[in-house]
Formats: sequence, structure tokens, C-alpha cells
Amino acid sequence: MRRTVQALALAAVLALVPGVASASPKAAGGSGGGKGGHGGTGGSSSLSLVMVTDNNGDGQPNWGDTVTFDLTTTSQWPTVTLDCFQNGTLVYSASAGWYPSYPWPWARNMPLSSYDWSGGAASCTATLADSATLATLSFTADA
Repeated sequence: MRRTVQALALAAVLALVPGVASASPKAAGGSGGGKGGHGGTGGSSSLSLVMVTDNNGDGQPNWGDTVTFDLTTTSQWPTVTLDCFQNGTLVYSASAGWYPSYPWPWARNMPLSSYDWSGGAASCTATLADSATLATLSFTADA
């Protein structure tokens, strides 16, 4: 119950900040790349996975690694939200703006772990959006 209240409070705060997407789960849809960080596209926008920290050196996203994204878009206020699920349960959700005035640029580096995700593989979807979804990218973060 406490985690639900905290998540709702966070979502309410994020909704007040221009250009920051909600931290709520989203449906995984659209086109996407594979595990290796291939780009997903949506019209004139594209999204690709970039490894920041690759703990086992395999070049692929794994639990405990840190990822970010390269994107191309004509959107003025692009935001990327990353949601990861294990057996249908949301175990990770992060969101960051990809525009020059975004006040928390370090949030663009997203660690593939959380309080609810203490290990194991997860199915992840990154969504590039402004007022609508511009591109999606699905990948598996291995154990």
C-alpha cells in the first residue's frame, strides 16, 4: 500500500513538471528493435538503445547494466519512458526528457534494476513521446 501511495505521489509531481511523462505503466506497442538495441521508429522519429554500463561486457542489456537512448525526432519536448516487466508485473519504470532545458539530464541514464527488480530477465519497452507516442523500442534485459 505504501509503495502505491508513493508511486501515485510521484506521478502527481511528475505530471506538474512540463515535458516529464507520467511514471505509470504503458502498453508495449508500436514497432521496436531487438535485444541488441536496434532502433524503433514511428514516422520521422527513431529510438535506439545505448549501453552506458555493460557489467559483463557482452554488449547486450542485462540486469544491473545502465542504458540510455539515442533518438531522432522533430518534437520540441521529447520524453523517453522505459518500462520493464517480469511475468507481466511492472518492476521498473523511469522517464526523462531529451530536450536541452531538461533539468535532470542524469536521469537519461537508466539502471536496469530497482527495488522491485532484484535480478532475472525482464521484457522492456522504451517509448519516445511528446503529446503522442512517436516511437517505441522493445528489448529483453537478460539476467
